[in-house]
Amino acid sequence: MSSKSVNRSSTALKALKVLEAVAASSQPVSVSEAAQRVDIDGSTAYRMLKTLVDAGYVVQDEISKRYRLSYKAVSLSRNLLAENEVTRLIRERLEQITAETRETLHLSVLDGNETVLILQVKGTQLVTVHFQIGDRVPLHCTAIGKVLLAFQDVRYIEEITAAGLPKMASNTITDPDEFRKELQHIRSQGYAIDDRELSDNMRCIAVPIFEGGGRVHRGISISGPDSRFSFERLEELKGPLLKASWELSEQLGGLPWTR
Repeated sequence: MSSKSVNRSSTALKALKVLEAVAASSQPVSVSEAAQRVDIDGSTAYRMLKTLVDAGYVVQDEISKRYRLSYKAVSLSRNLLAENEVTRLIRERLEQITAETRETLHLSVLDGNETVLILQVKGTQLVTVHFQIGDRVPLHCTAIGKVLLAFQDVRYIEEITAAGLPKMASNTITDPDEFRKELQHIRSQGYAIDDRELSDNMRCIAVPIFEGGGRVHRGISISGPDSRFSFERLEELKGPLLKASWELSEQLGGLPWTR
């Protein structure tokens, strides 16, 4: 048994999974719904929910007896999402690109085997793809996921690859060798494209932001419907994104792959 297994609390993990299940629902959930979503028995789900209510992270409606997330959860991410000097610098750059392209810009960070959207600057295009702050997407089938993964340690890349590359859309890369070649290509050109790999009607383009020591944990992306996001349009967006990647990386003490 690994040290991780010995030292972790299964009860705490179950409670966190129940909390995530409640948070993921747009409507209040019942005990049975929470149990089903987390794959635990009803009595365990009930205890977890009552504990979360006592802790203040979940609220139970007195009439329906269903559970919803409380606003205390917002406090957990307050410092994480608060704008600092770096975030303000990036926001200013995204606003410049949005003014130039009319597209909505996203800043996402690497978090385990997914990316999380933490900043959005909305454009003025009428036909677009809608994402929300906090949305999480897989690494292997998104432009932002691939571009962040491409510049990670080889062992981390192999862990993600070995975990499986499930097919999400018609063009999802599911073959490990082909996926490794894709990441190598991304490293050489400095940007990634998602050509209907997450959704059959969407294309995306993304670039990394390098920091001190060559660290890459956040990047910029633009997504749009394939009806409007032709490869010619992606080529037009590539220039402003690469320029932003170079300049932000230099300002943050990173060394872009090339210039």
